[in-house]
Amino acid sequence: MADPSLNDLSAREARRMIGSKEISPVELLEACVERIEAVDPAVNAICARDFDRARVAAVEAERSVVRGDDLPPLHGLPVGVKDLEDTAGLLTTYGSPQYRNHVPETDEIMVARVKRAGGIVFAKTNTPEFGAGANTRNPVWGATGNPFNPMLNAGGSSGGSAVALATGMMPLATGSDMGGSLRIPAAYCGVAGFRPTPGLVATAKRKLGWSSLSVSGPMARSIDDICMLLAHQAADDARDPLSTAVDPRDFATPMPIDLGGLNVGWTTDFGFAPVDKAYAQTMRDKVRQIKGFFRECVEATPDLGDAEGTFSTLRALSFVANHRETYARDPGLLGPNVRANYEQGAAMSLADVAAAEVEHTNLYRRTEEFFQEFDLLIGPTVPISPFPWQTWYLEEMNGEPLRSYFSWLAPTFGITLTTCPAASIPLGLDEKGMPFGLQVIGPAKDDGFVLGAAHAIEQAVRRMPGLGRPTPDIAKLAAGPTPALKSIVEK
Repeated sequence: MADPSLNDLSAREARRMIGSKEISPVELLEACVERIEAVDPAVNAICARDFDRARVAAVEAERSVVRGDDLPPLHGLPVGVKDLEDTAGLLTTYGSPQYRNHVPETDEIMVARVKRAGGIVFAKTNTPEFGAGANTRNPVWGATGNPFNPMLNAGGSSGGSAVALATGMMPLATGSDMGGSLRIPAAYCGVAGFRPTPGLVATAKRKLGWSSLSVSGPMARSIDDICMLLAHQAADDARDPLSTAVDPRDFATPMPIDLGGLNVGWTTDFGFAPVDKAYAQTMRDKVRQIKGFFRECVEATPDLGDAEGTFSTLRALSFVANHRETYARDPGLLGPNVRANYEQGAAMSLADVAAAEVEHTNLYRRTEEFFQEFDLLIGPTVPISPFPWQTWYLEEMNGEPLRSYFSWLAPTFGITLTTCPAASIPLGLDEKGMPFGLQVIGPAKDDGFVLGAAHAIEQAVRRMPGLGRPTPDIAKLAAGPTPALKSIVEK
């Protein structure tokens, strides 16, 4: 049996200990496999598993250490990959019955880079069908439960990655984010997620290559480990028209930031987002506890205008691009969320799209004006405490009906439109005793600064009772499965 303390190591510390021969890549991998086998029946975070090939890779990684080879930066670290990302020779379903048996021949750009940096890809993590929605459930793998209460929503669409990290199944995992898919599950599960500047992590899978909405990025239990992974996800690749030349050393470790020199704006609703009244009060309480970190911390937000209408149009446009052929063949092949987005987009006019693009541009410029006055913006990552995963999405907030199935994601999709880099970091618990996520946002294209500021906040709150990263009860999760999580799988 592997040493369970290995599951609690940060990726940074695990890599140091591998390099110094204090632990073996084989031991670390086995600890992760054993944790998955013990805990995943309760949370259902893991999809396809590649343990046999990973064991071969771990043995070779150990031999490299013994030989004294030059070791790559992620050498021997087990990595989980979200089931939206192609992995060569490993089942990749995108959460869709259409791809139940799909095994790609090649790795996605980012996956290949992580492997070249020494990461051992050993499992895929669960996601909604094609990543649509912030509730990680699909008809192939079932639902993923929150590690603090498996009958509650783990967030999405990178819910499997967040749960796997929170429960110690792996030290690093990948995610992706359009309307909050990295940030929301990080907030609900008490881990860290980072939405980078569009193009920083190159991709060849985005059909609308010039769209800034969808990005891939890192997830981990700390910003330090986020930086470690991002440095080897980031790349300049000609197949991605938004990618730019990057130096991985810019992200390898968090930039030193003096919080005491920052002017910070804080908000509960970003000026437009529906937010549960009790959750908004929790945010105010958190701000009172941390505002002394900064030179100035005042209530302020950029003018995001008609963020929901703009995001709704541009999101629908991407669904038309991605799913037109499937819908034409048989609409029933698409789940309800995906189908609804496609049909919305197919009914739009060119004038609708043009108006959304104009507002998107104006929103970006207004946000940059905000950052001429403020260094940083902080707010809640999500608008409400986790709800049961059986509820596909929230239909109302504070007794008022919401416009669409993704309206409750407003605190994150509003920031998506700004193109600003944004991190979600744990900030203790909310009013219902579930993890609370703080969204940390900075100026466009200044990823290093945002990561540095988020890391500095993360380090500062560690000294404050009740504000550090919460951890789930692993023994309780391992004591029994949650069979209902797989009840929605199509046989």
